[in-house]
Amino acid sequence: MLPKCRTNRVPSAVLFRFSLQVVLLIVPQRTALAQTTSTDYNATRVDFSVSGAVGGFVIKPNRPDAENLRPWVWYAPTFVKATPGIGKYPNASLEWLFTRLLDRGIWIGGVDVGESYGNFRGRKEYTRFYKYVRKRFGLSRRPCLLAQSRGGLMLYNWVVENSLHAACIAGIYPVTNVESWPGLGSKELEQAYRMSAAQLQKNQRRINPVDRLSALARNNVPILHLHGDADKVVSLQQNTIELVTRYRALGGKADVEFIHGKGHEEVPEFFQSERLLDFLLKFLNPAPQARRR
Repeated sequence: MLPKCRTNRVPSAVLFRFSLQVVLLIVPQRTALAQTTSTDYNATRVDFSVSGAVGGFVIKPNRPDAENLRPWVWYAPTFVKATPGIGKYPNASLEWLFTRLLDRGIWIGGVDVGESYGNFRGRKEYTRFYKYVRKRFGLSRRPCLLAQSRGGLMLYNWVVENSLHAACIAGIYPVTNVESWPGLGSKELEQAYRMSAAQLQKNQRRINPVDRLSALARNNVPILHLHGDADKVVSLQQNTIELVTRYRALGGKADVEFIHGKGHEEVPEFFQSERLLDFLLKFLNPAPQARRR
């Protein structure tokens, strides 16, 4: 008969601690997103990666109490690097408006989803960006959205699915109707949505902002558009007037300032508008401070 062997039992608590250490070694620790800081509009700008190649930014007000204020304007389109035929956005044309917002303690943010035309992937990246800046920078739950031109498709297609997360919507000649631009049968739209022309037509109510306004109206999100009556790129009638007409029919509040004789251009009538500034300030409700003139 073989002699009995004495077994040294390892206490369960020790085994648990050992297992936990192994797991911690195997599972990589979550690290903070890489960030770079610079100066933009005489304020501190922070750029960061949202996911993969998608880059976002916020511009932080310089006022001493900015740490305790978190109202913000969400601008689109954002092209962090200059895009051929388009350029880099936001650009110098917004300096008048942005500096006045920043002076009032209002943050500015945006995310580069490329030429998305408001597609489903871009909307998901917008949601990631929204959640990240709220958690990381403590920005408010209800920003004011500022859509310029093609940014209308991006912001409107996101906000109609997130209508509780917007204090107001402002637009500078925004695209709100894909039938007008780039066109339901366009190759650009087919590539962005990965759909054929027939599929785009069938799914129009999922991709066209003017067909998707009911939730915004139910939640009383106010709208203001500035649009030139000589715009040959983004039709005033098919975009702003069509959206405002439908929105009012749903019970929503929407106003338009018609810029006479102006087209799709970056001129003071659009970008140095006191009415646009006052509209944003009204719904952001920042702390009072003397405004620049």
